[in-house]
Amino acid sequence: MSEVLRLAYEASLAFRQSLPERPVGARATLEELRAALDLPLEEQGVDPARVITELARDAEPGLVGEAGPRFFGFVIGGSSEAAVAADWLTSAWDQNAGLYAASPALAVVEEACARWILELLGLPRASGVGFVTGCQMANFTCLAAARGEMLRRAGWDVERDGLQGSPALRVIVGDEVHVTIPRALRFLGLGAGRMVRVPVDGQGRMRADELRKVLAAGEGPTIVCAQAGNINTGAVDPLDALADACVAHGAWLHVDGAFGLWACAAPDRRHLAVGADRADSWATDAHKWLNVPYDSGIAIVRDARAHHAAMTASASYLIQQEGAARDAVDWVPEFSRRARGFALYAQLRALGRAGLAELVSRGCAQARRAAEGMARIPGAQILNEVVLNQALARFTPPGGGDADAFTRTVVERVQADGTCWLSGSTWRGQAVLRFSISGQDTTEADIDRSVAAIERAARV
Repeated sequence: MSEVLRLAYEASLAFRQSLPERPVGARATLEELRAALDLPLEEQGVDPARVITELARDAEPGLVGEAGPRFFGFVIGGSSEAAVAADWLTSAWDQNAGLYAASPALAVVEEACARWILELLGLPRASGVGFVTGCQMANFTCLAAARGEMLRRAGWDVERDGLQGSPALRVIVGDEVHVTIPRALRFLGLGAGRMVRVPVDGQGRMRADELRKVLAAGEGPTIVCAQAGNINTGAVDPLDALADACVAHGAWLHVDGAFGLWACAAPDRRHLAVGADRADSWATDAHKWLNVPYDSGIAIVRDARAHHAAMTASASYLIQQEGAARDAVDWVPEFSRRARGFALYAQLRALGRAGLAELVSRGCAQARRAAEGMARIPGAQILNEVVLNQALARFTPPGGGDADAFTRTVVERVQADGTCWLSGSTWRGQAVLRFSISGQDTTEADIDRSVAAIERAARV
């Protein structure tokens, strides 16, 4: 083993082994990190062994323990040993994932992952599947396919002729739509400001009765964007009822299911997503609940032909397959890209069906445990129905006072304490503490230890 790779391997192991007990948040200030890392670029190169040694040393204080058992911010999962090991291999193999000809092994691995995921989530087996960077690009990919197909039905070929002069395309969303949807609409030239918003219920679920009214009030090609997993409450839209409304009006139904779609893989949570299989497209992440390292989003489109039409590219110098083998460029926006399927393949095989179901169910149970623990803290209030992996809390100082300011103070104190790391949010105009669980190494003891840290932070 070369000295440089050995140094990187040892630094990686040391960091991973420190995760259970190291402070979860970063320990260095912005100024300290700039002083250590933002160096003048030397005229002559530096010895690679020195570069890796100094990078590992100087970056470490600014690293956040996202892969550890007590990181509960932003719905960021950890990363399993199997997935990390496969990710190391991915870097060492250095495969270009665009074409079968460039990496036959990767093409077959992604083909297998696509089949497994459709089976695990109970989605149509002939769907197109693309492996992208995250749910932002998964939403983009699915909505590109939706845009193309809905305009095709209206007599317009957007892939050939663009949007100028095309029929108007309606996009309908719930009032608590995740930011990645309007951002994708900007990228697609559909305009975030043209979204039609539908009222939601007390947990952020789109109301099917209101959707029917909105659909009836307009005409023309229409895309409806539903949610499986509200970013604050974890609530899942009533997908079956939304699908009924979309079918009645000939609308395309897309499900943004970054973390909530994995409820379909757990028998005790599957009821939350009844009707998910009736949608036309789905976006999700493997780097959240599935605990695959970052760069692992998944775009799924029922109509594989529409998916292919929106993404594919060809050129005379390329060696492309026809029918038998998979060229990844046909299913994702990127051409040259990391062979991200290897890590996903390793994690799915390591977990198996039962392991994935247990992982999802355990995370939901831990969220309920966290909510119950926080509810016992004086002045705390749990604001959501804890149906998945999200618990929302709000804190009022003893004797009353500004609950918004105090809740933000509690969040800041918890982050500074280092026992765990969780984030604040604003929901319904109120400051909240958001406890998001998706790391596979989290235990009940980690939950209890973190709740105790929150209780300390809530003392005046």
